[in-house]
This record gives sequence, structure tokens and C-alpha cells, in this order.
Amino acid sequence: MNFTRDAMSKKRLGIFCFMLILMLLGGSVKAQENINPEQLKKQISSSKDEVKKAGLLLQLSEYYLNKKGELKKDLDSAAFLNKEAMLLSTKTNNKLNKGKAMLLDAKIDKERGNKNSAFPKMKQVISYFEKNNMTEQSGIGYEELSFLYDNAPENFEPKIKLKEKALALFKKSGAKLKQASILKDLGELYTMKGEPDQAIQLLKESLAIYQSAKFRGIQGIYNLLSQAEIQKADYEQALRYGISAEKTALTVNDNSLQLSAIYSNIGMVYYYLRQNDDAMKYWEKALDVAKKHNDNGYIRTVANNMSTMLIRQREFSRAIAMIKEYKRKYPIDDKQFEMTEDYILFSTYTILKQFDHAEPYYKKLVAYYGENGERNNNQVSLLRSFVFYHYQTKNYPAMYRKAKLFDSLAKKNGNDMLRSENHLIWFKADSAQGKYADAIKHYQLYKKFSDTVFNGEKSRQINSLKIQFETDQKDKNIQLLTQKGKLQEIQITNDTVMKYVFTGSILVLILFAALLYNRSRLKTSANKKLELKRKQIDEQNEQLKKLLSEKEWLLKEIHHRVKNNLQIVISLLNTQSAYLDNEDALMAIQNSQHRMHAMSLIHQKLYQSDNLSTIDMSWYIYELISYIKECYLSEKNIRFVLDTEKVFLDVAQAVPMGLIVNEAVNNTVKYAFPGDKSGEVLVSFKNTEGNNYQLIISDNGVGLPENFDLDETESLGMNLMRGLTDQLDGTFSLENNNGLKIIITFAKNTAIENHG
Repeated sequence: MNFTRDAMSKKRLGIFCFMLILMLLGGSVKAQENINPEQLKKQISSSKDEVKKAGLLLQLSEYYLNKKGELKKDLDSAAFLNKEAMLLSTKTNNKLNKGKAMLLDAKIDKERGNKNSAFPKMKQVISYFEKNNMTEQSGIGYEELSFLYDNAPENFEPKIKLKEKALALFKKSGAKLKQASILKDLGELYTMKGEPDQAIQLLKESLAIYQSAKFRGIQGIYNLLSQAEIQKADYEQALRYGISAEKTALTVNDNSLQLSAIYSNIGMVYYYLRQNDDAMKYWEKALDVAKKHNDNGYIRTVANNMSTMLIRQREFSRAIAMIKEYKRKYPIDDKQFEMTEDYILFSTYTILKQFDHAEPYYKKLVAYYGENGERNNNQVSLLRSFVFYHYQTKNYPAMYRKAKLFDSLAKKNGNDMLRSENHLIWFKADSAQGKYADAIKHYQLYKKFSDTVFNGEKSRQINSLKIQFETDQKDKNIQLLTQKGKLQEIQITNDTVMKYVFTGSILVLILFAALLYNRSRLKTSANKKLELKRKQIDEQNEQLKKLLSEKEWLLKEIHHRVKNNLQIVISLLNTQSAYLDNEDALMAIQNSQHRMHAMSLIHQKLYQSDNLSTIDMSWYIYELISYIKECYLSEKNIRFVLDTEKVFLDVAQAVPMGLIVNEAVNNTVKYAFPGDKSGEVLVSFKNTEGNNYQLIISDNGVGLPENFDLDETESLGMNLMRGLTDQLDGTFSLENNNGLKIIITFAKNTAIENHG
């Protein structure tokens, strides 16, 4: 089961929101940085205009309020200066300065942590601004009131309503940048609510406003768009936005903690895309930024993400040790964060089937988030782990209840990938209980949703190519018009020259005009013929493209059908095995399933690939070994080492070679390490010279008996491998020394490459 966690805990999200607000409100940030408090103090002491003096006092007060560090003496200075500004504003009856002083007073209480007094003060501020018809200031009041609510799920709706009121007032007042900031905040809230479609719409509106204003610091918007696309499982779009966030941040020299968030989020996209190396590369960059800022929360967050990668790579002990090590080295006081780490440990122990360790964490998670994880911002991820836990512990009634709820939530989010994983577990649970009709139904749904994810991705690629094609066509049309314009300019120049040269001779002018007319007529006729031929060629090209597209589609459909039929046969064999008690028959069925899966992988890759003729054998061997490891995970303690080069073979050679690897590795797992004996299996596939390749499957197990005769053996596996080697026109040999080594050498078929 694959699992991960949100890029940041609730508290970390709050910090990211604050950092993003600072980045987006570029004018105010720069103003804060450019303020010279000593210069302001001099202006205040020398000012004779009491209205201007009140404004300067408010600026200085806000400087101390926003000063880094949040020291008590700075807040005291802000409160004192604001009080002086309030007295002057009341004396001069300046309504705007008085309202700003009231707003600052409420914000100072908020910074001191006195929310009970800040709430009524902020409502009084809003009432004052509305009474005096100060539209933009009223919007600021509603925005500041929304900041008094934390990001607990029960506060989402109140915060959204307040921000929507602020947005309406900013639109009315024409405050464009404030509109963009509110739209960004709303998009972030809808992302936290698990409503990515609404979030994306709002974030795109925010992005458009900032871009129209030529505002450069929009990396936070791109990062939020990436997070929303992750929720929809649209990882292609999520990666595009993530890379845009990174490029923008580097362009504006943003080295703040927000850069750590951006790197962490890109790593998460690569994690879901199963690009493990790229994911770790970005998480390492995120960790480096977090450590430079000495922020324990960010450090722990990225470290936890890296631990999930160790879990995916089945290095469970290292993952658990890493979580505990960072917990000790970088302590933080955050209950929400602690629960997130408990979630990782719970999921890890569930995978390991160490239920005595997993159960306490399950109880803690239920107590904190609710029976169905309803009090968690990322309910879907938590509920998925609950489904898997109940399946592993064979608590099928609880598993079915949570699987139904999980499916409805994933359907609401439009996440077909999560739905496919859920129906796969559902299928396994039904099969384990003998509910074969239900099992087939859920297996069909699993295939439907997994295929939908793939087809959706292909559709997006096609649309992208279509846009690119249309753009190229427009560029060509522009180029053609430019060339025509140049020809017209040349023609006009020639006409002018001829006019001056032959002005003195009417006869010559008439003859020249006649020649030009005749030439023009011939040229027009020739152009019409050329245009007709060009249209005919274009039509033929379109027909050829259509035929080629239909051919490729048919080939893909054939591979798809073959793959599906093999999967159905595997499922039928699995069902049949439930009615058999004969161990030899069960073993024969299992061997047949493995062989069919080896062939199914090839057709699956061809269906998903744009290259319909060859298979990447390094990918294929990795997937095949992963499947075999899963089949024997609970029975054997065997380490697999893969040493393969990126080699492409055609189907005629890929199928026998895949079956050879399947037979050799399965035989090794079954017989090389009897009992609980551990060991190592090496699978190597490399080019030796020219078009010659060598496949080696070796182990350090018990080896073959001393009297073993390859030519006299009745072993089906050995005979099958020798026969398949003959299909490859290769050589088959064995070395029985401290284990068994199987060596197959053959020449690669280059007929397809040469033909291409």
C-alpha cells in the first residue's frame, strides 16, 4: 500500500500562509523593509500638521507591530504609538486615521494572543468603517477578522464567508491587489477543505490579476495550484505548476522558508509519479533550506516525507528510526504534527503486519480525528489507511463501511486513482471471503478507474499536441503574410522605378504594361495550379495521417485486449484454486499465473507506450521482480539485486526472455533457500559486445544436486528455459558453485530498428 502525508501540518500551513501573504503583498513588505524608524521619529517630532503627525505615528506603530521577532517591547511600543495616534485623530476628527488606529489596536491584541478582546474590537472596526462608507477599509476589516480564526475544519466556513465579504468590498473599491490576495486565501481554504476544483478556479483568478499588474512574486500561487492538482491526482498539471513556482521563486531570489515548501511539494508530485530519485532530490533541497532557517517544524516535515520514501522502498526499520531520530533532534510542541507522525508509524506497522504495534496508534488517531477521520483536513488519506488496516486485520465489516465512505469522498474529489486502489482492496477482501461475484465486480471497477486515469493522461497529452500544432499553424500563416507583404513592397518599388524610367515613352510604357499583364496572368494561372496540387498533397497527407493513427490505435487496442484477457485468466485461475486441495495442482496454477503475468506486463507496457514495437527490458525486469517479491513477501527473506542496462527488445524476444526470468527467479525463490534461510538473488542483463547480450540469474543458495544432469532432467522449468533460449537463438548454461548461476547469451534482433 502506498501512502504519504500532507506537505505541512496545520501549524506549518499557517506559517506558509503567513509567508505567502508577505510575499504577495509586495508593496507593503517593501514599505516595511524601507521604513527607517529613526527618520520617522524625527518627522513626528518636527511635524506641525497634527493630521500628518497622526499618520506618521500609525506608520511607526505598524512598523513595530510587523517587526521580526514578536518581542514584547516591540508590541508595547506599537501600542503606545497607536494610542498617541488615536488621541490626535480624535482631536482633529480625522475619521480615516481614527479607523486605522482602531484596526491597529485590534491587531496588537491579536499579536499578544488576546483573541477574546481582539474579536469584539475587530467587529467594532468593521462597523465603524461601514458607518462612514469606507469601502476598502471595511474589506480590510473583514479580512483581518478572518485571520482571528485558526485553520481547524470547523472554522473553514466562517473564514470563507468573511473573506467573500472582503472580496466583494475590494471589487467595489477597485483594489486589485487586495482582490488577488483574498482570492488566493480562498483558494487555499478550499484546498484544505478538499475541494480542489473550486480552489483552482479561485487561484487562477488571483494569478490573472497579479499577472495583469505585472506582480512578480507569484510563486506561492503556483505552489497552491500544484497542491490542488495533487488532490485531483492530475500530477502532470501539478508538476507544471510546481516547476513554475520553483522558477519564479529563484527569479525573485526568494530564499525564505517558502522555497522549502515549494521544493517539498514538487518532491510530493514526483513521489506520486513514482519518480523516486527526483522526489528525494527535491526533498533534500527542501531539507537544506529548512535547516538554514533553523525551523524545526519544516525540518521534521521534510524528514517525514523522506521516511515515506524509505517505506516505499521497504526499508521499514530505517524509516521508523529516522522519524524517532528527528523527533529527538528537532523538538516541536505541536499535537497535530505528532498525530501526523503517528499516522506514518501506524501505516508502517500495518504494512509489516505488526498489529500489536499498529493498534495503539490506530486508537490514538481515532480518538483525535474521529472514527472516520472526519476531523482531519486530509480525511481521504487517513481513511485510506483505516481501510487497509481493517483489511489486514480481517475486520471485514469495518473495512466495508470505511471503503464505501472512502469511495464517496474520492468520487467527490474526482480522484479515480484513489478509487481504483480502494476497489482493488475491496476485490481482495471479497475474494478472501469467497464472494466471487462481488469480487469480479470490484475488480472490474478497479480496472475501469485505473484505465480512466491512464486515458485521461493520454487525452491531456493529445490536447497539448493539438494546441502546439495550432500554434505552429498560426506562426506559419504569419510568416506567409509577412512574405506576401515583402513581395508587395518589392512590386510597388518596381512600379515606381518603371514609372520614372519610361515616363518619356508612351509606347514603351504600353508594351511594358502588356508584358506585365501577360506575365501576371501566366503567374496567376501557375499559382492556381500549384495551389491545387498543394491541396491534393495536403489531402493525401491527412488521409495517411488518419490511416497511421487508426493503425496505431488498433495495435494499442490489441495489446490492451490481450493484457485484459490474460488478467481475466489469472483471476479465473485464482478463483479455481479456491476449489482445489491438491498441492501440486495449486502449484501448477500458481506457476501458470506467474507466466501469464510475465506476458501481461509486456502487453501492458506496449499499450501504455507510444512505441508499439519494443520494450524497455530494464523497466520490465524491475516490474516482474517487484511482482514476484510481493507474491513471496510473507514467506521468504530474500534480497534481490538488479544490475540491468536500458535495452529495448522487440516482442518476439521480450516474451521468451521475460518467461525465462520468471521461471528462473521463481525456481530460485522456491528451492534455493529452504526453510527460513535468507539469501541473495542477482539478476543481470547487459550488452557484452556489438548486438550480443547476456542474461544472468544467480543465487547463493543450496545449488543443484551433485549428480544433476541437465540433459537427463525432467524438470519442466529447466526444459522450458532451454526451449525459450532456443527461440532466442541463444545459448543456455549453468554454473553450480556456492549456489546456482544461469547464463543465457543471445544476439539482439535489429530487424525492426534497421527497418525504421
